[in-house]
Amino acid sequence: RRYASRRKCFLARDFYDFDTRIIPSRKHFRCSKPRINSPRHESTRLEEALDRGEAEPYFLGSLVLVRRADSTFEVIDGQQRLTTLTILFAVLRDLADEEIAAELSELVLEPGKRLAGIAAKPRLALRAQDAQFFRKHVQVPGGIDALMEVTDAGAANESQRAIRNNAAALHRRLQDWDEERRNRLGALLTTKTFLVVVSTGDLSSAYRIFSVMNARGLDLAPTDIFKSKVIGELKERPEYAKRWEDAEEALGSEAFTDLFRDIRTVESGERARLELLKEFPAQVLNAYTENHREAAFVDEILLPYAKAFESTITSIVSGSLPWASINQSLARLALIDNKDWRPAALWALVHHPDDVDFLTGFLTRLERLAASFLLRGEYSTPRIARYLDVLRALKAGEGLDAPALDLTPEERALTVDALNGEIYQLQSRRARYVMLRLDEILARGSGVTYAHGLITLEHVLPQNPPEGSEWRAKFSDEERAFWTHRLGNLLLLNRRKNSQASNLAFATKKSSYFKPEAGIAPFAVTVQVPNHDEWTPEVVERRQRENVALLTDEWKLN
Repeated sequence: RRYASRRKCFLARDFYDFDTRIIPSRKHFRCSKPRINSPRHESTRLEEALDRGEAEPYFLGSLVLVRRADSTFEVIDGQQRLTTLTILFAVLRDLADEEIAAELSELVLEPGKRLAGIAAKPRLALRAQDAQFFRKHVQVPGGIDALMEVTDAGAANESQRAIRNNAAALHRRLQDWDEERRNRLGALLTTKTFLVVVSTGDLSSAYRIFSVMNARGLDLAPTDIFKSKVIGELKERPEYAKRWEDAEEALGSEAFTDLFRDIRTVESGERARLELLKEFPAQVLNAYTENHREAAFVDEILLPYAKAFESTITSIVSGSLPWASINQSLARLALIDNKDWRPAALWALVHHPDDVDFLTGFLTRLERLAASFLLRGEYSTPRIARYLDVLRALKAGEGLDAPALDLTPEERALTVDALNGEIYQLQSRRARYVMLRLDEILARGSGVTYAHGLITLEHVLPQNPPEGSEWRAKFSDEERAFWTHRLGNLLLLNRRKNSQASNLAFATKKSSYFKPEAGIAPFAVTVQVPNHDEWTPEVVERRQRENVALLTDEWKLN
């Protein structure tokens, strides 16, 4: 129950085993600096386990400990889980009735024995500068409410502020639950939640164990388990093992796992709700293995989708000229800041592998939809739902005229508004995407292509021009505030931005910073700038209008 860095943590006190039979009671832990991250992801998984109501245990991972002579254990690995559990138990305790609160309190604070003169002791102790804060506000019953009122000034350091923030996040979530649901969570934590403990008698051995557990080999991936189920039934046909391994090698292990996630999405037409290891067999694989059609799974599902997936990475479907527009669309989509579009693209590539016209039209429309999502800052839930609508429409045979693939009038208007807005203030990858698409339009027909590892955005009118400069003479404060971050004032560079050069006078800046002879790649969106004798609000406004018009026409936003 603690958050800390992966440095040594001395835990002092009795670590209760909350019926897991994993960690013996009467163990005490002490930890160094708590580096508390958000409990959001683990708490979400706990909620999912609670809602499933399954009899199987919930596994929290492993601890690496060093035994001390005084029944204290030093935590080498697992500090964050221990601290998180302590905070979670404390929040549940302070929200519970008296009887349940007493049970939960014993998981956080050993009650002691008054007649024997044994004082109550925390089962977990943080480093000295945080231990008292943690005990007062978390481990002592009733401390959570006061903890959430602690100001930044009242918290002595980042660790204490993180303890406060995480306790508040858990409290906000749990206070909305009814008592029965909170009690079920407490029961899950105390009766079905397990940790595996590896302990040793000296620090060097513990660190060696930690290094081995965290660095030796690779974790068993879900795809390894799927492979054993499929290839294990094809022992008499060794060519299938090679086909599987060739596909995995071509993509790499991480992308290969992503491929299985996308296949699950394509086949089910639904958003993932559980882990891949559970959903993929139920929604895809079992239909083949239960009917002894393992070879068909490899031939009809795995290999076609692996080939299509590779095309989304390399942006190459075929080297022949008619496929150029398809490759270009795939290259554009690869620059989008998420991969939610990919299952629909994979379906199209697998089911229309030789239809150049269909793939050209579909991927062009898909990129337009993805670009609109990006510009409007649409978050993942509605974005994924829309792509699933596109996928269902494709599978239903609606084709390129599917309403889900088009933009509504409102979506088109909002996209244009975003183009007219402060593009630079978007997330950096989003702003760069818009500028690269604009550059592509301007360079169309020139035969120019770029392969730069570094592409950055630059302002012509500087963000913070010095007092007395020509920039302040040509642009009023209001004009600078309005135009600085818009399309009309931005260009692309193939080197890191130089803050000193950014503030140079326009004539100096364009000759030494924006021309090819200065070492700058001839981006079409950049080479226009040196053609201007001066940079004024009128120039920026005209360039803004022209650039927005080009993108509006490209994405058919009118």
